[in-house]
Amino acid sequence: MGTEKIIRGFSRFFWGAASPLSTLAGAGLLVMASARTAYALITLGALVWVYTLSALIITLAGTILPVRGRYLAVLGVSSALGGIYLLIIELLNPLLALESVLYIALTPVVCHIAGVTSRIMGRAGEEKQDTILSAFLEALVYGALLVALALARELLGLGTISFPGGSGGIVELFPPVRGLLVPVRVLDSSAGAFLLLGYGIAFFNRLRARYAGPDLLAGEEKP
Repeated sequence: MGTEKIIRGFSRFFWGAASPLSTLAGAGLLVMASARTAYALITLGALVWVYTLSALIITLAGTILPVRGRYLAVLGVSSALGGIYLLIIELLNPLLALESVLYIALTPVVCHIAGVTSRIMGRAGEEKQDTILSAFLEALVYGALLVALALARELLGLGTISFPGGSGGIVELFPPVRGLLVPVRVLDSSAGAFLLLGYGIAFFNRLRARYAGPDLLAGEEKP
């Protein structure tokens, strides 16, 4: 039953109205953080950290949060969590933290503008573990799409794959391929990221219309 709930929740956040490819609320972060796979993996960790711990803190401290300015208080909580995550990365690898500070700083903002905090507070009557699981799955869906876009850009645009680590902040699995064709190299730029994202959204909408259930197409948010 637990596995079924996880699969259903993942499907809901991938195909449903809250999907990053449906709302495009975090499209800017998708484009910027997908420049290298190493940055995408760090941002994936930030998303899971901020979304999940925000849900945990909000569900535990929901009764003591102020009624007026509640959303600002929640934004403050998620921003503080983002700062803690950045501090951890800086302690582990200062150069990597310097290169990925913008992506980590944008994570709490995306959490807010994508409606994640609103959905967390809207589940006040649900079980705490269900609320936390939903936030975790939502972060996982966003992060998986981000890493997939980064892999496509880096493999096709540079001919390599990078991972966090090393004295330089990132480690390349194999040296970048030199002399790639210009139409392929453009995928490494922001224009190429928008191009891939546009094709991805078109493909997603085609599959969504064919295979997603009517409840997801109608924007149903209940598990």
